[in-house]
Amino acid sequence: MKPIWLATILCLSLFSSRAQATKPVGTGDFFKGPLGIQMYSLRHISATNPIAALDTVREYGLHTIEGSPGRIAPQEYLQLLKERNVRIVSTFADYARLRTNIESVIASAKQLGVKYVVCGWIPHEKGKFSKKNALDAIELFNTVGERLKKADLIFAFHIHGYEFQPYTTGTMFDLMMRHTKPEFVSYELDVFWAAQGGADPAALLEKYGSRFKLMHVKDLRKGAAINLTGSAPDSDSVPVGQGQINWPAVLKAAQAAHVEHYFIEDEAVDAATQIPETLRYLEQLRW
Repeated sequence: MKPIWLATILCLSLFSSRAQATKPVGTGDFFKGPLGIQMYSLRHISATNPIAALDTVREYGLHTIEGSPGRIAPQEYLQLLKERNVRIVSTFADYARLRTNIESVIASAKQLGVKYVVCGWIPHEKGKFSKKNALDAIELFNTVGERLKKADLIFAFHIHGYEFQPYTTGTMFDLMMRHTKPEFVSYELDVFWAAQGGADPAALLEKYGSRFKLMHVKDLRKGAAINLTGSAPDSDSVPVGQGQINWPAVLKAAQAAHVEHYFIEDEAVDAATQIPETLRYLEQLRW
């Protein structure tokens, strides 16, 4: 009996090791992903060598990105991604282009084969995001969201912190959530910017649930200034797990909300060397 039990234990151990080896990078027993990277994190590499930035994604072991081709022709970009077993699932379109040329936004998104089109900024006077700014955005987002849905695309707005200006008993962000139509408008929670704007990212996820389809996994330096400007020094972006965010609470709430894609975003100058630290933290995270 002993040899049989020993063989069984060895087989189970080998199976466990293989399962662990094939587990997607940056995920673990608690955080399941799916995890990719926002290519802005590697802008200091792509500025001089965009192909090297894609090689870096491959070296990390990540397989999904959010971004745009930049100076590379879209078809060439897609081929470069395919060669590295990487897929682009989300891209950005600015507010003005959404307002004036939604057909070109759709055409570009279709060419890239993405699922999500994200707006990352609402024009406004710095530090003074107003009710008028919010209402204008609500009207535009409902309109373009409906048009994108007809094209089998999902529209999302990426929060940037300034939306947490006080409004009545809540914030401008609450106003936007109330009046954007869930069937047309989703949201991308940037954990860094939510916290920098004074919000609690976990509480936002618990309150608004599945309205958040996407998430930027990004940590805010301990002691960083909290304000409503939507801006911060790049040095305030630190490896995930080394800042002030309560990641167990945030990611537990995110999984309960069924966030569909998580993207590491690191704005630090040395992001390329910080990202492996983030991956190791996420793999070991417990709650």
